[in-house]
Amino acid sequence: MLNNVKLPKLIIIIGPTGSGKSSLAVNLARQFNGEVISADSRQVYKGLNIGSGKITKREMKGVPHYLLDVASPKKTFTITQYQKLASIALNKIWQKNKLPILCGGTGFYVHAVLSGTSYPSVKPNLKLRRALEKLSAQELFNKLKKLDLKRAATIQKENKRRLIRALEIIHELGQVPEIKTNPLTANTFIIGLKPNDNKLNQLIKKRILKRLRQGMIKEVAGLHRNGLSWNRLENFGLEYRFIAKYLQGKLTKDEMINELNNASWHYAKRQMTWFKKMPNINWCDNVSQAQKFVHNFLK
Repeated sequence: MLNNVKLPKLIIIIGPTGSGKSSLAVNLARQFNGEVISADSRQVYKGLNIGSGKITKREMKGVPHYLLDVASPKKTFTITQYQKLASIALNKIWQKNKLPILCGGTGFYVHAVLSGTSYPSVKPNLKLRRALEKLSAQELFNKLKKLDLKRAATIQKENKRRLIRALEIIHELGQVPEIKTNPLTANTFIIGLKPNDNKLNQLIKKRILKRLRQGMIKEVAGLHRNGLSWNRLENFGLEYRFIAKYLQGKLTKDEMINELNNASWHYAKRQMTWFKKMPNINWCDNVSQAQKFVHNFLK
């Protein structure tokens, strides 16, 4: 973390799914003249609203939000595209003399913004992807280990999307090239939301039931009618995966809810594992503590 007061300031809010990041970001933005940049790998897609937990206009309370609805769900949105749009948003907010708040649970996105990592420019290989998607995460990881042990050592081995992308790059280039970085020049303060396990588990279950009442099943069915294959929907993970299976008759409604609860909990634990590797996180579990953090940072 850089402490030079001449540098532009940036607040980052991270935490597991269901921990209340979006509402905290709005609260802090209203209090400290800020605007919010989403760091969520599903909320970039148009139409993935209820299932991704995308903040509504009403919930934004007049606070401008960036990087929501910037991509078609029929096309792959790359990390390089995210970095470019995030950089544009950051500079736009700084030029307005406002405080950018980067908020989301996709640690890969947050890391990409902070590190300025240069990722390989390899176009999607749809034929290869279709073949790889039939394999389990463990099978993909084993394949990656054989081809590029160095990349295998740093990847999330449960994340099929990342594994497939790594194998796609290796197929094209022979290996994942040495990654270069260009760290963001900013005075950054990271807030981590960390509810206790019992509270987080209850929040996740409550949120899933709320989204089902809001019409999440109808949303997924509509996306399929509009041309998204079941396979594509399942690749969006969590809500989209299990509801797609339910709509295909592969799961009963009760099975879908139970499996979604379990998968969401395990995903939250994986997120925390990722975030714990990040340096300089200021952990808290309530709004007032986060407000004090930001107040002291902006002095």
